Amino acid sequence: MTGLAMEQDRDAAQDGAAGRAGRIGEVILDLQNISLSFGGVKALTDISFDVREHEIRAIIGPNGAGKSSMLNVINGVYTPQQGRILLQGRQFARMNPRRAAEMGIARTFQNLALFKGMSVLDNIMTGRNLRMKAGVLAQALRLGPAEREEIAHREVVENIIDFLEIQAWRKTPVGRLPYGLQKRVDLGRALAMEPRILLLDEPMAGMNIEEKQDMSRYILDVNDEYGTTIVLIEHDMGVVMDISDRVVVLDYGRKIGDGTPDEVRSNPEVIRAYLGASH
Repeated sequence: MTGLAMEQDRDAAQDGAAGRAGRIGEVILDLQNISLSFGGVKALTDISFDVREHEIRAIIGPNGAGKSSMLNVINGVYTPQQGRILLQGRQFARMNPRRAAEMGIARTFQNLALFKGMSVLDNIMTGRNLRMKAGVLAQALRLGPAEREEIAHREVVENIIDFLEIQAWRKTPVGRLPYGLQKRVDLGRALAMEPRILLLDEPMAGMNIEEKQDMSRYILDVNDEYGTTIVLIEHDMGVVMDISDRVVVLDYGRKIGDGTPDEVRSNPEVIRAYLGASH
């Protein structure tokens, strides 16, 4: 890609960030004094930050900083020993993945958890499970209301497939797709849940430059067109600084920075953590 094209992409991302700033609303997710330990190992220590409606909120930090642990706390995989979570104004001392999903939190994973033998369409359809009211038997026999419900859900999924530009592979088993396309299917499955908050765990890990640019565009479009609030972990600092509204920085399970990309970029403690200087 030429230097001019990369500069144009950065300018477009900055223009989009300026536009999103006007849409960002009140706090939708508030994490207060979160501490998490495994035995004697502290994964997170007294971490607080919030996420505002419609923003793209990045969590960054060196390896082992506690980023994935924080996502696991948000969607209920881990229960912190201390602290509380406020989601849409409701307080939760304990969360679990099903409750989180029912309240509008969806997640993609760093290590893909797709059904490799199933088609793209069927993988994305699994994201509609919580919204299906018909029983298993009615679904299997496609009885009256169950058939109408399935048609409605398939229409939603087809729209997502169009949105992610994967129409050509809709009936292809996911295991046959290139890695970048599998990542797109994973995103589609999360979108099928119609989440208010979308957690993305290293959505661009293992991608080449072109694939990263495509995924960045889809993330921005999801935020813009669907109005979805996004919390993401990502190691590519260029991507993070280009598409994020605010960034929280973790290091060894502690928060060392929080603010706009420019504020975080110039934070001396953040610079020391990334340069590997002693703390």
